[in-house]
Amino acid sequence: MLLKSHTEADNDAAIQIVQKKPKRKWISYIWDTFDKSPEERHLLFKLDSAILTFASLGYFIKYLDQININNAFVSGMKEDLGMYGNELNYMQTCWTIGYVIGEIPSNILLTRIKPRYWIPAMELLWTVLTMSLSRCNTPTQFYVLRFFVGLAESTFYPGMQYIIGSWYRKDELAKRSCIFHTSSGIASMFSGYLMDAVFHLGGRGGFKGWQWLFIIDGVISLPVAISGFFILPDVPEIANPWYLSKEANQEVNLAQTRMKLEGRQNREPYTRSKLKKIFTSWHIYLLTLLYICFNNGAAGSQPIFQQFLKNSKNPVYSISQINSIPTTTPAVQVVTTLAYAWISDTVLNGRRWPPIIFGACINIVSYVSLAVWDIPMGWKWTCYIISGAGYGLSGLLMAWAHEICSEDNEERSLVIGSMNEMAYVFQAWLPLVVWQQVDAPEYPKGFITVTILSVILIIGTFGVRFLHKREKLRKGQTNEGEKMETSLSDSPGMSSVNPIETKPINIKSSDR
Repeated sequence: MLLKSHTEADNDAAIQIVQKKPKRKWISYIWDTFDKSPEERHLLFKLDSAILTFASLGYFIKYLDQININNAFVSGMKEDLGMYGNELNYMQTCWTIGYVIGEIPSNILLTRIKPRYWIPAMELLWTVLTMSLSRCNTPTQFYVLRFFVGLAESTFYPGMQYIIGSWYRKDELAKRSCIFHTSSGIASMFSGYLMDAVFHLGGRGGFKGWQWLFIIDGVISLPVAISGFFILPDVPEIANPWYLSKEANQEVNLAQTRMKLEGRQNREPYTRSKLKKIFTSWHIYLLTLLYICFNNGAAGSQPIFQQFLKNSKNPVYSISQINSIPTTTPAVQVVTTLAYAWISDTVLNGRRWPPIIFGACINIVSYVSLAVWDIPMGWKWTCYIISGAGYGLSGLLMAWAHEICSEDNEERSLVIGSMNEMAYVFQAWLPLVVWQQVDAPEYPKGFITVTILSVILIIGTFGVRFLHKREKLRKGQTNEGEKMETSLSDSPGMSSVNPIETKPINIKSSDR
């Protein structure tokens, strides 16, 4: 008997660990690791503690530094800098242009270099730039710095989605992606509360209250960025993080085996044939369309609730109320995002499309009502608040993309980058057309546009579902055919004969 090599033995052991199926407990509906073997549960605890913590904190500071411009604008910056035209739109557009330019190149780089160096370095850069915004005295200075903030921040969300998709299996993916995404909602809420708090610092150190917001944001961001150099684990293929204890090699091997059994492929070179395969598939086009419609099919980047309150004449709301009341919308986002994740992973057995349809329908109800505008005040407030249910679909869409593109690492990276990038390509110019500051607070063009995009999102979701089901069916038939050919070729007397040309074989009773 030939003895197996040490590596083969480790691989076999890892496969056995992953394929263990303990009896499902009710508590596993709360958190999936309770259904895993002890070894896998221990590994996932370490990965969650590192990846999920860093991803959530990193996205929190990224979103905090992205949207602080809205809170600063309604808290004195508009009046101090004489921004009575569409300057806020231009600042948002400059950020978006930088974001768009950086996304796909960054995700391509992540398939070639170590993420634990690249992503934290970019976090440090945007932290410094955010603090520098406190010294801007003209809109033009804001335009330049916001461009570079967007360029640096473009590395984070698609990059971390790529890393999350490199470590987690299908039944684990949506929850982690959505927990990661809820940080944006929490950051939106926190930014409002933070602006309310630091507004009273106005005059100290020679800074206005809204300038202190940029300084405090930078102070919060700095330790999170530095921590990334120590806790981000790269991807399983090249990972060797310090926190995988004495059994590091075994745990890394277990992580690699989990991804192989999931069908996730290791990194390969970008070749002409690979690029042709990627760009002739429906994956990159339809998944990108879905994300464009989601990302622009809500008013998340626009301070529509704040503008409504700021323009209210009866009653008149204070700066504190204008910053704090709209945090109810991202609160709804946080709750619904987590609900989507748990329902998708557990109740729906990994199906992503039903919550996407639900979120799009909430958008349609909310924004059609706001487009009408002359509606009861109570329902208007309700529409502003429940519209947050449409903001929380990003994690599901990303999880769906990871699963659809699992067999090609480079396609997965490129599709994730394309989804996010093209969504922001539209966000670079669309607000200038439909969310013009001078239309506040009614925004008729914006509300109608969101409604149309939500309808397209529903149609596109059913299209992706149909094509993915057809694709899986074809692959299943191909795999069955390959298995049949292999079994025939391995049968006695048929290894060197074409199966079609073989004669019937008489089977003796002792062979039956």
